Amino acid sequence: MDVMQQHMIDSYRAARLGAPAPPVPGTHDVAVLRGIRDYRRFEAVLAGRLATGRLRAALARLTAPHPRHHPPACR
Repeated sequence: MDVMQQHMIDSYRAARLGAPAPPVPGTHDVAVLRGIRDYRRFEAVLAGRLATGRLRAALARLTAPHPRHHPPACR
């Protein structure tokens, strides 16, 4: 069943029972994502890691040029 169909069924049921209608799907998505981000930052601070810039630092480490170790030339 589709999310919107389920919302319509829940809205109908709430109206029949005189209860408040449920929120529209997706209403609180941004708030949930912000809460997850804040919680991960909090856990990082407790663990002694950087709270911000971790993704950028990881990408910089992955894309940084690596020194090439060549074997000594045969003489």
